[in-house]
Amino acid sequence: MITADQFASTGKAHVETLLEVGQKAFESVEKLVELNLQTVRASLDDSADAAKAVMSVKDAQELLALHTSLAQPAADKATAYGRQVYDIASGFHADVSKLFEGQITQAQGQFMSLMDGALQNAPAGSENATAMFKSAMTAANNAIETIQKSAKQAAGVVEANIQAAAQTANNAAKAATVVIPKAVKPSKAA
Repeated sequence: MITADQFASTGKAHVETLLEVGQKAFESVEKLVELNLQTVRASLDDSADAAKAVMSVKDAQELLALHTSLAQPAADKATAYGRQVYDIASGFHADVSKLFEGQITQAQGQFMSLMDGALQNAPAGSENATAMFKSAMTAANNAIETIQKSAKQAAGVVEANIQAAAQTANNAAKAATVVIPKAVKPSKAA
């Protein structure tokens, strides 16, 4: 039987976990807000510099060269921003997963302890039912472990895909850089 103390202890642990999740979420939002403020500040500075550079352009060739010279740094910054957002989100996910895994492990242990106590007090002749129940519990625990491992593997695949996408975007931006030949001035030999 579950005692009132066990019930209260479990409830308290769940409330503490929810508070920790809330704290982790708040910390992640703070990091994201700080990143966005830094990004906006840098974008404003870059825009001012680009505007000044455009104002000093003397011909179309220079304008095209300026545009090309600004494309790669912009792509690099966008890739870095996306990576930082992903890092914040994956850090939050890892923290929350760790908290919930601890709660699941603790709950499983408490449940198994409760069931072991109940099964020890089972009436004579229920050995087959007891063995079947223990087997079912073992299978359920194995399924939970498999799900947790699969989730970790899926997170690894997502991480690899994001890195590949970032690399592809970076390579595409580099490939888009065009070399502009200098204009040939007409000779005055006429």
